[in-house]
Amino acid sequence: MMLNFILAMALAGLPAEGSQPKEYVAALPAPHVAVAAGKPQSIKLRFRVSNGFHINSNMPHSAYLIPTKLSLSPPTDVGIGKITYPPGKDIALPFAPDEKLNVYSGEFAISANVSSVRTATPGQYKVHGELSYQACNDRACFPPKKLPVSFDVTVTKSRVAAEGTQPGAKPARSSPIN
Repeated sequence: MMLNFILAMALAGLPAEGSQPKEYVAALPAPHVAVAAGKPQSIKLRFRVSNGFHINSNMPHSAYLIPTKLSLSPPTDVGIGKITYPPGKDIALPFAPDEKLNVYSGEFAISANVSSVRTATPGQYKVHGELSYQACNDRACFPPKKLPVSFDVTVTKSRVAAEGTQPGAKPARSSPIN
């Protein structure tokens, strides 16, 4: 049955030139994230799928479908931990009503844990990456695409680093932050 679905999608054909958007998914402005050296923070990267389209979730129901995947390449001293995807929504299309697809449509967010090494120099860092996805409408699937993403990370001085690690060193006094 899934093979019938795959064949139907392949034979549906592409829409006429110029009638499909250049990008099926847009990255919404990324929030700024600040991390104290050695202390991870979570960031939510938000995306919007164009009206009339959907993309496969990161866990499609078939091995034949291309999953959505976020890849991030942090600079030295910044690390990316667990990436968490939202659950997709199961839908059925008119030409294959018995086949459920697990997809994202509209807006969705992917979370990632960001951290820095304890010895990181405080300052501004940029994380680059890409969202790999395959967009479809109710008639056809389109070639896979990669959407560039980036966000800024500010590394701040950790309290442990500020206090020093020498034996007998007195901890630095900290004043409350207003």
